[in-house]
Amino acid sequence: MSEVAVGAGRLAGKVAVVTGGASGIGRAAARRFVAEGARVVVGDLDEPGLEALAAELGEACATSRCDVTVEADVERLARVAVDRFGGLDIAFANAGIGTPQRIVDADPDQWNRVLDVNLLGVMLTIKHAARLMDGGGSIVVTASLNAVQPGAGMGAYCASKAGVAMLVQVAALELGPAGIRVNAIGPGFVRTALTEGAFLLPALVEGYEENTPVGRHAAPEEIAGLVVYLASDEASFVSGSLHLIDGGAHTQRYPDILGILDASAG
Repeated sequence: MSEVAVGAGRLAGKVAVVTGGASGIGRAAARRFVAEGARVVVGDLDEPGLEALAAELGEACATSRCDVTVEADVERLARVAVDRFGGLDIAFANAGIGTPQRIVDADPDQWNRVLDVNLLGVMLTIKHAARLMDGGGSIVVTASLNAVQPGAGMGAYCASKAGVAMLVQVAALELGPAGIRVNAIGPGFVRTALTEGAFLLPALVEGYEENTPVGRHAAPEEIAGLVVYLASDEASFVSGSLHLIDGGAHTQRYPDILGILDASAG
């Protein structure tokens, strides 16, 4: 495929790292970063996905296999930005997972895996990105609507994302004097690799869309637009905040995921 041109744009001359960037919101953000003039280092466990993205984005993109729960992987990802492109200005901590289970049935190993990826992984990304941001920068973290809205069967996911929202505030407090802004985004229902299974069950998708005032789900590219804004100098006085991008879903209720799954199984 042809390379994406780098040059003019809101992020011209910037260097970014993205975790969970081989698909979904992370991939959409990496594409937008490059389209806006940045160079990007993308980390993920999906090596074929990384290879495909690197082929698409060309010389503006480097990749590194990265498990965000392994500190050495995260440190290496951030270091690639400096070694390959000469610095680091933006980090998008996007990697995340979720496993629905009722609290009374919770498997501690599954619970811990969700918290490790969603919360520990974010902390490690902030830690190693901030250390390399000479002269300031912007860190954006993917939280969720579930940072503020509970969902039955979503205990680990909700707890991890609420933790992310508070971690972002602490990071903004600590890193602000170094000129580093830290913000979180809170997407609602977005069609990504993580949510693709839901589209095999129309009742589940309907449950989300009925509880979203705009009446539909989002595409990853819509979320990437907010990420680019927060990463850019246009958001130079924005820090320590959770920015919901959920089609208004926080004004209503979260769908009964487990009830819909139980009904479909019965």
